[in-house]
Amino acid sequence: MNDIEYMRLAIRLAKQGCGWVNPNPMVGAVIVKEGRIIGQGYHKKYGELHAERNALESCTEALSGATLYVTLEPCCHYGKTQPCTKAIIESGIHRILIGSPDSNPLVAGKGIEILRSHGIDVIENIARAECDKLNESFFHYIQEETPYVVMKYAMTMDGKIATRTGKSKWITGPEAQRRVHEDRHRYSAIMVGIGTVIDDDPMLTCRLENGRNPMRIICDTFLRTPLKAKLVTTTRNAQTLIATAVTDKSKHQPYLDAGCEIMVLPQKDNHIDLTILMKKLGERKIDSILLEGGGTLNWSALQSGIVNKVQAYIAAKLFGGSRMSPIKGLGVEDPKEAFLLSKPVITIVGEDILLESEVI
Repeated sequence: MNDIEYMRLAIRLAKQGCGWVNPNPMVGAVIVKEGRIIGQGYHKKYGELHAERNALESCTEALSGATLYVTLEPCCHYGKTQPCTKAIIESGIHRILIGSPDSNPLVAGKGIEILRSHGIDVIENIARAECDKLNESFFHYIQEETPYVVMKYAMTMDGKIATRTGKSKWITGPEAQRRVHEDRHRYSAIMVGIGTVIDDDPMLTCRLENGRNPMRIICDTFLRTPLKAKLVTTTRNAQTLIATAVTDKSKHQPYLDAGCEIMVLPQKDNHIDLTILMKKLGERKIDSILLEGGGTLNWSALQSGIVNKVQAYIAAKLFGGSRMSPIKGLGVEDPKEAFLLSKPVITIVGEDILLESEVI
């Protein structure tokens, strides 16, 4: 195996922590000596040992002369665990290959500097694009202190998210639906608007075996969520937060009694201020959100500038009709005013197509 192959093994290891390490990054590590893998590990859960320490603990022979491959720059600060740089220096490892630099201000090159100052040969940017992709939400969150927001919707090839009668189950096939549940496991929270709650009465849980349920967030400016809605009655299964502009605590009480949490926010353009909502969620260490709202919330989110990425699942079907757009609102007046997206990554998911673009 060469350096890239060892790093890709570390990436595969890192992915095993998906959904469990937020708001920390996913990190994998592999230790090689004389062409043999003698240790490997990954960050398994938030608050537990980092990948480097898990890899070091897995070794059964002396590490003098060994090489460490790690997907992210080792930390050099005290948090819930001790600095990984300290453990690496004490181990006797003489060479480290790193995928991504850590943009956390507490690290940001300092980890590499410390390792080099102790005579360790450090090589940077190995398979960097793949390592960076692993932690796109972490890098955004650690720099902006707000969640990385992925706006996801499924539509037919003529751009409809439902039939003329409002039916939308199911537009896409089972493979696409499974991928959505993988993202529900991956991201810290899932967010919808009150229209989706009233029309669809969704659960918004992760249906994967051993999956993790995200926090469920309802954007409900005027507090119209039905008390019988599944998002209210299933708070024992998954946390539900209702973001509203209603300040009357007597109106909050039935939801609080049901186990929901209420977050009161100011209004902006006749809906809750989504920018302030993102700041408050960031303060609570919500690093990422899957936005599964309807057309109204999608438009508001785009206008507010909170959307970082768009996922559009496209089914090989045609519904016809003039309504049921994935993004509603007033819309732009001129093509020059369009929200610009990066060149899409195209993935075939079963019988459907997934287009993914970053918001520029």
